[in-house]
Amino acid sequence: MIAGLGEIRKIPELRKRVIFTLLMLAVYRLGVFVSTPGIDVAMIRDMLEKSSQTLFGMINMFSGGSLRNFSIFTLGIMPYISMSIIIQMLTPAIPHLDNLRKEGELGQRVITRYIRQGTIALALFQSLMVSIGLERQGFVLEPGWTFRIVAMITLTAGTAFLMWLGEQITEKGIGNGISMIILAGIVANMLPTFVRTLALVQIGDISAGVLLPVLLFCLATIAFIVFVERAYRKIPIQHSRRGGSKNVIQTQYLPLKVNMSGVIPPIFASAVLVVPATIATFSDNEILLRIRGFITPGTLSYGIIFTVLIFIFSFFYATIVFKPEEVADNLKKQGAFIPSVRPGKDTAEYLYNVLTKLTFWGAIYISLVCLLPQYFYLRMGVGNFAAVFGGTAILIVVGVTLDTAAQIESHIVARNYEAFMSKSAKQRSGRMGALTYARTKILKR
Repeated sequence: MIAGLGEIRKIPELRKRVIFTLLMLAVYRLGVFVSTPGIDVAMIRDMLEKSSQTLFGMINMFSGGSLRNFSIFTLGIMPYISMSIIIQMLTPAIPHLDNLRKEGELGQRVITRYIRQGTIALALFQSLMVSIGLERQGFVLEPGWTFRIVAMITLTAGTAFLMWLGEQITEKGIGNGISMIILAGIVANMLPTFVRTLALVQIGDISAGVLLPVLLFCLATIAFIVFVERAYRKIPIQHSRRGGSKNVIQTQYLPLKVNMSGVIPPIFASAVLVVPATIATFSDNEILLRIRGFITPGTLSYGIIFTVLIFIFSFFYATIVFKPEEVADNLKKQGAFIPSVRPGKDTAEYLYNVLTKLTFWGAIYISLVCLLPQYFYLRMGVGNFAAVFGGTAILIVVGVTLDTAAQIESHIVARNYEAFMSKSAKQRSGRMGALTYARTKILKR
């Protein structure tokens, strides 16, 4: 796979897509340093340093470091993800949305428009709550409705721009745009966090003997994630073909990933928690402060809530990605079958049971990977390390990187196939031309 990435420069279309993606991500990173007007950024940084490192780290990770500068991208892409969750979960319950889903591409465009509109509404509400909280804590230079309106417009525009940026990357670049934006934000914070951790070791705040087991645990987590993400359950599929006077049985395999849902469950679960956490961080409301305590990473309540969300989104998204009834119907039409399983309804039930088991173990895997490193780092006294190098961040980085690399590899394979077919066509054309020339010579004689 690594060797194949070197062929990017040889394929103009793929090279353009990669360059476009990098440029869009560069624009995103520049916006992280543009602060929202009317706010004392120095006071916010001081407050965040004194507050819960784990909660701040979670919010800052998904905002790509924007929270520290309180930039125009502070809300990040999470309002868009949250609204996508809401629309997707409402689709089966609302006939209008369900009918749109069944209409294919045209219906999906309408649903996408609803998601965009809902994102703007959610971002406006979230930015209003945050601006009011900032005023109450004295972080605003000139409090009042003028500031609130400016903050609402600025933060909502930032989210809308990121939403557009993600769609452009998906359409014209490489990889999933939203995932790439989240990936860029996490990766950009890894080096500064590691440097700050080394600085704490040098001044004695963190023991040097702590750093080695932390790094080894981090590497072990990465290796485990790569292993599971590339693991498949192979279901044998047999085709009955007639070869002469005998029926020839050909066996192929239907590969099902152990983690069918990929990085979607941790991203969705984090989105559900980040939105209220962002509001609660800049509020002195007693109810919001209690909520903040419940959803602070490292607490037992956070682990329970996060695990429940992981299971919900794992099963929900797995049913979207893989539909046993459709697969069983397609196999039946192709004359294919699973050994010892009847075609049709029995095959669909068999596939559903396999999917359920894989999703269950996949959800356990995601929960353990996301939570255990976090608790381990906190136990070792490196809370600032937990957010950026925690299981959720590493799972997203590894998962998105593998998916993007696979997409690049598919472009390379498709390009090589086209080149091979073009070369074969030219060779056939050359042979036909030679035969025509020879035939003409013979006829002339």
